[in-house]
Amino acid sequence: MKHPGAQDPGPLNVLVADGDPIAGSTIAEFLRREGHHAQVATSRESALRSLLDADQHERVINIAIIDIAIGGAEFIREVARAHPGAALVATSGYSTVEGAVEALRFGACDYLVKPLVDSELRQTIERARRQSVILSENVSLRRRLDGRASLDGVIGTDAKMIKLLDLVRAVAPSKTTVLMTGESGTGKSMIAQSIHRLSTRRERAFVELACGSIPETLLESELFGHVKGAFTGAHADKAGRFLAANGGTIFLDEINSASPAMQLKLLRVLQERRFEPVGGTQTIEVDVRVVLASNQPLEPLVATGVFRQDLYYRINVVKVELPPLRARVGDVPLLAERILEKHAAELGRQLIGFSPEAIDVLTHYDYPGNVRELQNIVERAAVLAQGQIIGVEDLPQPVIEAVRKPLVPVVRIGSDDGPWVPMTLEEAMREPEKRILVKALDANGWNRQRTSEQLGINRTTLYKKMKAYGLLGDERLAG
Repeated sequence: MKHPGAQDPGPLNVLVADGDPIAGSTIAEFLRREGHHAQVATSRESALRSLLDADQHERVINIAIIDIAIGGAEFIREVARAHPGAALVATSGYSTVEGAVEALRFGACDYLVKPLVDSELRQTIERARRQSVILSENVSLRRRLDGRASLDGVIGTDAKMIKLLDLVRAVAPSKTTVLMTGESGTGKSMIAQSIHRLSTRRERAFVELACGSIPETLLESELFGHVKGAFTGAHADKAGRFLAANGGTIFLDEINSASPAMQLKLLRVLQERRFEPVGGTQTIEVDVRVVLASNQPLEPLVATGVFRQDLYYRINVVKVELPPLRARVGDVPLLAERILEKHAAELGRQLIGFSPEAIDVLTHYDYPGNVRELQNIVERAAVLAQGQIIGVEDLPQPVIEAVRKPLVPVVRIGSDDGPWVPMTLEEAMREPEKRILVKALDANGWNRQRTSEQLGINRTTLYKKMKAYGLLGDERLAG
């Protein structure tokens, strides 16, 4: 028996908005014969009332079929913005390339020319059904972003990220020095900017410098400035980054790459908030909030004498550890959606979201480049995608191959003394994955929505995995 919360594909709720009552009724009657629920609106105002009424009574409109004549392409845009979970199909009594392009650009997922052919409408409805599922999942993802899960452009629903964002909120208003650790590409620069924007220094300068990108011979001058004639090529006085950040915040990334001599100079600035430019004798005092970051753990460097112990203790006042993206894969769909929205707006494209298969690949990829790599993947897909939905075919081939790459070594089956059997990664992971699914389903009362959110996968993927493991007929689903 199926679980009471199961939602297999069933009848759709369709709104037909057409200024011609006969045409609207004809479409609605066809939809009802196909097993769907359909209602007709004959004006822009009545269509909006029907949509509003559905919202108030928590009835989901899956698809809206809208004749452009009742409100133009602008009406398509209005409905798309107000009801992001509905797939929109535009219809028209005449065919122009410009009209179709405009309707699709403003949010329609398809464009049909009247008179409508039953087979064509049937195919369009099925395509729109798939669009509606993706749109609804996107809306669900956005709703997961409560106040604690979003901070000044930084998002994350994973427990580690929630804790991190709470820590950033707490420390931002103070003058305390902050040390961030984490792999390259995890978003340390974004967190540093958030700390600045949430502080009382937000109206003053935020200055950023990657210490590892500056040659050692120039780093001191870059940080503290120099006077004319201090060295070959110093043709004039130059103010350094610390002076530029006076009254504001300076973010020093890759601090682990600083030499011992530079570490000593930084220690003095942190303790006394004063320094001398290279080649100068005048002492400059500054009021600067210092945020630092390292892309490798500093403790081993301190133990081996590569990093000064006194500087380490001076900067390790509040430590913010950024997890790699592979440690919070549940955030991947949400991050990918936000990144896609940004690039779609920049490109002027109507990109609805990702197919379930594409999300499955994205959530199983390891991301050695972390969030920065995800940004590059999504940007590439946004530029190259042929349709409104990002599919697996739009993702880089190395990403797809990395996810599907078989496990070459043999794997031990059963107990520790069981036989070693060659198998693919997919085969090796079946039993552990099944156990994880069962535990998660048990913990959530076999509610698929809550389980999919906890596991960081969409409902379609969860359904397929349950079906593959024979869990849809599990006796615990009875009743």
